[in-house]
Amino acid sequence: MRFKYALISMLILWALSGCALLDQYFLPPPEDTAQELFEAGMDAMGEKDYEDAQDYFSKLKDRFPFSPYAMKAELALGDAYFLGEKYLQALDAYKEFEALHPSNEEIPYVIYQIGNSNYNLFKSIDRRQENIKEGLEYFYRLVDTYPDSKWVEPAKELIVKSRRILAEHEVYVADFFWRTEKYGPAWHRYQYVVENFSDVPDLRDYARKRAEYSYYEYQKTLSEEERLRIQESWLLWLKEWL
Repeated sequence: MRFKYALISMLILWALSGCALLDQYFLPPPEDTAQELFEAGMDAMGEKDYEDAQDYFSKLKDRFPFSPYAMKAELALGDAYFLGEKYLQALDAYKEFEALHPSNEEIPYVIYQIGNSNYNLFKSIDRRQENIKEGLEYFYRLVDTYPDSKWVEPAKELIVKSRRILAEHEVYVADFFWRTEKYGPAWHRYQYVVENFSDVPDLRDYARKRAEYSYYEYQKTLSEEERLRIQESWLLWLKEWL
């Protein structure tokens, strides 16, 4: 009798273990919770594994859009992209966060990071500087709207650097016109630098001198009538900036 009970018990245990094995191989594993995904993402951030962090935060956003952790994941995803040097994706993530949570206490940081992401998209002086211009718009907005934010001072530092990049780009274009003997466009471009970048004095002074040279070379290409027409306005401009 005892042997019979022992045999039955062994059969029951075998059946239960068999079911567990079947579950293990044929049933999908339980999904991570929102909290587990967020914590895994933050752990990956701590280990500087930004691609894994991006994956965790993206999954959290997609699977648990109404979780209290979703908003944290939205901001953390922007940081994971930024630290992973994926600045275009960071821009999208930060802008999405601002659009969804315009009154959130982290908005000053988000605005700063949008500007910072734009700044980090800078490649070289000879290219169009649309990202630098957009970044400046966000930095100025941060300074004007949140003057007491801790992100204002680093924003001001990037404003100075961004302004110099724009001035260098304008000088680069003006120099190109000069080298190719397009003295009229060169003159106007140098004038633009003088009038708009007084906060970059070395480039402003360089542009003022080059504007004079360009103007005199440009005059040689004009008719007498055209020369007289622009001469008065040029002299007035020159007196203003000397």
